[in-house]
Amino acid sequence: MLAVNSDPMLRVRVCAVVFALLGGGALAAVFDVSLPVGITFKHENSPTARKHLVESMGGGVALLDYNNDGLLDIFFVNSGQITPTQTTATFARAAERYWNRLYRQNKDGSYTDVTAAAGLASAGDGNYGMGVATADYDNDGFPDLYVTSYGRNILYHNNGNGTFTDVTAKAGVATSGWSVSAGFFDYDNDGKLDLFVTRYMEWDFQHSKSCGTSPRFYCSPAEFPGVASVLFRNMGNGVFQDVSVQTGIAAKKGKALGVAFADYDADGFPDIVVANDGMEQFLFHNDGGKGFTERGLEAGIALTDDGKRISGMGVDFRDFDNDGDPDIIITDLARQNYALYRNDGHGLFSYRSLQTGITALTNLNSGWGVGFVDFDNDGWKDLFAAQSHVMDNVEGLDASLHYLEPPLLALNHAGRFARADSGTSVASAGRGAAFGDLDNDGWVDVVMTELGGRPRIFHNNKGSGHWLTLKLRGTRSNRDGQGAQVTAGNRHEIATTAGSYVSANDPRVHLGLGSDTKTDVEILWPSGVKQKLTAVAADQILTVTEPELR
Repeated sequence: MLAVNSDPMLRVRVCAVVFALLGGGALAAVFDVSLPVGITFKHENSPTARKHLVESMGGGVALLDYNNDGLLDIFFVNSGQITPTQTTATFARAAERYWNRLYRQNKDGSYTDVTAAAGLASAGDGNYGMGVATADYDNDGFPDLYVTSYGRNILYHNNGNGTFTDVTAKAGVATSGWSVSAGFFDYDNDGKLDLFVTRYMEWDFQHSKSCGTSPRFYCSPAEFPGVASVLFRNMGNGVFQDVSVQTGIAAKKGKALGVAFADYDADGFPDIVVANDGMEQFLFHNDGGKGFTERGLEAGIALTDDGKRISGMGVDFRDFDNDGDPDIIITDLARQNYALYRNDGHGLFSYRSLQTGITALTNLNSGWGVGFVDFDNDGWKDLFAAQSHVMDNVEGLDASLHYLEPPLLALNHAGRFARADSGTSVASAGRGAAFGDLDNDGWVDVVMTELGGRPRIFHNNKGSGHWLTLKLRGTRSNRDGQGAQVTAGNRHEIATTAGSYVSANDPRVHLGLGSDTKTDVEILWPSGVKQKLTAVAADQILTVTEPELR
């Protein structure tokens, strides 16, 4: 018989499993789900009887403080009205219902639509919107926006006066084809943020097709060729250079959807994990800031533990088990189980979906936006996933599956996950998910988009745990410190806005501290500078500036 009492961590895990089996009814909902006053956005994907695959994939969202007033604002990516022609399509983005939308948060928690005033009213009739990335790419103190599309991507420079300017042509980052997610990171540690853009596959309206006869449904990505993603190096002065070929990124064709960054082997350079649909997953190892080598198969994250491919969609790249190494979660389609890869060190990962409870939680679900986030501030990162099948008529093919699904919230009990009450059981077509502290109370909230519907905001109801939020200010490193590694006790976090699916997160670093009322903090900046803070008081938002070398 197993001696449960001899292992405190095992006791926690057993209690979590028992609680999950009993239904978990004793605990209150973690979130209150609603839409604040002022947010009226509705995602328009314009589904057609022709089942164009692009219709099923959009819905990005970003959390950013665009006007530096200390409050997170919300940017939603819209898609468009599809009007196919003989060889391509137009998307009627000039009509207001198809605009992307920027909502400024007010001091009372309401929001004001500032899209037109900010210069973001029209995305152009050649663009069907997908996702968004955020970062202060020119280190001027104001976060910028990069919007991905089927068509032409757009880089909006934040002018610092409440407005944005389309600088795509000058910056050289338009990119053709079908882009999905994107993220900023400093791959060569030169203090300037570079840009990675995932591209899905070689697809256009001229060669679009549906599959099946009765019913007709969206075709599998296996019907279309793969394509390489794109890496742009920030050259300074507002200009980027496409370095996909010389860095090795262009050598690997995939069907890329989600992307996230972390230094998985602790060599001082950020690596890239790419979620691919219906094929092996990619792990691009950073070769000292000079280029990348794809090591997914040898590292153990390309396939499942039994050698199967998955339909990778969303991804996060953070330490879920508090051992100091970033792990990987990838959402996928029903019957595949979300793939959790534990970082075992020495450049290797092991598939741990079954052991951590993820298999039981996700076997019949399909996931998109995802994040490892400590929602209850107990010091362990929990899991949230926006869920929905990709096929809107999947019930006609398999009665055990559902197109619309409620989101997944699973709390982390010392490395094992148990389902928790997210505040809603309403099923929807969840797509993007962005994570951040909307009201600066130290408890992380979630904004989730719905394909063809209105977003949902999951406002954290708070609990008893302590917390610490760090607002990083780089000097030698990029201004927001993206890529910095933060340690507080056995909690480890990475400063990044990337991850999830077609979405961008709060740039601040959030740490759940449990019962600790103070903590020591160590920051490893992208420049290589190490900074130590001692006995930092909990329950505060603290600005930390990278020290200058002496």
